[in-house]
Amino acid sequence: MLRFTVRRLVSGVILLFVISSVAFLLLNLGAGDVGRRILGPAATADTVALKNEQLGVSEPVIGRYFDWLGHALTGDFGTSWFTSQSVEQAIFSRLAVTLSIVIGATVVSGVIATVLGVWAARRRGWADKLVQVIAVLGFAIPGFLIAIFLVNVFALNLHWFKPTGYVQMSASFTGWLSSVTLPIAALSIGAIAAIVQQVRGSVIDAQRQDWVRTLRSRGLSENRIVYKHVLRNAGGPALAVLAVQFIGLVGGAVIVEQIFAIPGLGQISVSATAQGDVPLVMGLVVVVGALVVIVNLLIDLIQGFLNPKVRVS
Repeated sequence: MLRFTVRRLVSGVILLFVISSVAFLLLNLGAGDVGRRILGPAATADTVALKNEQLGVSEPVIGRYFDWLGHALTGDFGTSWFTSQSVEQAIFSRLAVTLSIVIGATVVSGVIATVLGVWAARRRGWADKLVQVIAVLGFAIPGFLIAIFLVNVFALNLHWFKPTGYVQMSASFTGWLSSVTLPIAALSIGAIAAIVQQVRGSVIDAQRQDWVRTLRSRGLSENRIVYKHVLRNAGGPALAVLAVQFIGLVGGAVIVEQIFAIPGLGQISVSATAQGDVPLVMGLVVVVGALVVIVNLLIDLIQGFLNPKVRVS
């Protein structure tokens, strides 16, 4: 198991290095006149040139890349070109907000999709058709439309929740729960649609296996067969889809946070990308890339625990 973990970890680090390297080159090759964007059109040419020299953008791209990489390996991602705020402070002060929404949506979608998928696979008939219709609707309707609908119905009309804002969990747990309920619901619907189909298909395939018929012949109850044996066998593919959905939810949170005015990574992602704030964008790329590596590693470990064949392969 240790060798399995190390191999996955090394491949994840290599992936993170490749992603950050490609992102840095693409961002810097298309950065344009950074000094002019920061100082505005009224600035003189000498002032703009001095600003570019201070930022280091007048140096060759390769030299800038190795300079950035050396500092990044020590945890120093520089400062924002436009706000002069430390990149680490700008990101990590908002990371917990985004993660609370994304992790909440992942847990909610995983639980609901598992329940619906198993129910559809066992009942079949109208229940199966109903779940498939729900899945198709979840795929078809964009997340931002769902978010707007939830705000109009549950916040503006019914007044059950506040339409915008975020409350820290440390300040008030009930206030935090109220502030993240609608964003989590908006993110979860699309993820449920993707996961429930995989759970349903995997459970149906597992129930057709010879070993399931053997368990039935031994007199085991259907609930024990499904929840103890079938789900464990079907969990691998479903977990893989859940990992993909987690990464998708991080991207979806950018839009949802804008709709609900939540001070997470979404706000600075949009502003940094629009302004061309390379240090801040690179910090976001590394953080999101690290999340991808960590989530994939955890999913691989869980799959290895559920199915020893994964460790062997």
